[in-house]
Parts: sequence; C-alpha cells; structure tokens
Amino acid sequence: MANITQQENQWLVSGDVLMDNASEILNQSNDFLMDHAIEIDFSAVTDVDTVALSLMMEWQRRAIVANGKVTFAHLPANLVSLAALYGVTDFIPLNKSQ
Repeated sequence: MANITQQENQWLVSGDVLMDNASEILNQSNDFLMDHAIEIDFSAVTDVDTVALSLMMEWQRRAIVANGKVTFAHLPANLVSLAALYGVTDFIPLNKSQ
C-alpha cells in the first residue's frame, strides 16, 4: 500500500508508487502545504514505474504556484534509471546532502 505523510518540511513516500495508486498518493498530498522548502523522501518506496516521475513533476509545479521549493531525497535506483531514460534527470532537484 502506498502512503505519503508530512513531518514539518519533509514528506515521506512509502510503498509502491505505481500507475494504479498514483492518484491516491497525489490526493493524500493535496492537503500538505507547499509554500516553503519541502524535501520529498523516497527512502521507504519499494517499487516505482514512470508515474512516479509524473508525481514529482506535479509536486514541483504545485510548489512553484505556492512560491515554494521542492527537493527529492533517496530516490530508488530504478527511479533514477527511469529519469535518465526519459531525459528528465536535469529537471529533478535532488537534496545534495543525501
């Protein structure tokens, strides 16, 4: 089961991030504030497909609208590979301290 929780300025995504549950994850995040710097942590994610990239882009779009900023941390290797395959690596701001 996929889940996303917020602890102050960090969001923790857990479980599988797949096509069949992406809207659930996005809906869970709709109530989270994005008007400051947010780190979205993928360390508890077990499996991903390309929809994870779409979620990441949507969160970045929402942060821009709210005058906030998003960085991502602990991306699974297969998500990094998908980003490279689709040529979007440069569009994913990573937390440099991870």
